[in-house]
Amino acid sequence: MPVGELDAKPFRDDMKVEEDTTVKPVDITERDVNLIDDVLYTGRTIRAAIDNSVSLGRPARISLAVLVDRGHREEPIRVDYVGKNIPTGRFEETEVQVGEHDGKDSISIVDPR
Repeated sequence: MPVGELDAKPFRDDMKVEEDTTVKPVDITERDVNLIDDVLYTGRTIRAAIDNSVSLGRPARISLAVLVDRGHREEPIRVDYVGKNIPTGRFEETEVQVGEHDGKDSISIVDPR
């Protein structure tokens, strides 16, 4: 199964980014696309990722998997696969570390105030 990297930043309504670093190894038209994210919060990043996906072709289906769903949705996003639901406060931040990149697997909730 081909794996790509989707850059959602150019499709966000709260950022001005010109360069799209998306890596698309195959045409996604009429294919199932699985979007995977570490933390789902407001849904704005996932909405932008869906917008980018549709700009690359017309997928047959888009599904979403997240490691952590912390709530506080601002967009009508439904997750298909959730690792862990962790309710958080609006001002808390969720930090995810993955062994392959960070040397350990962990989820931390921090209050930056």
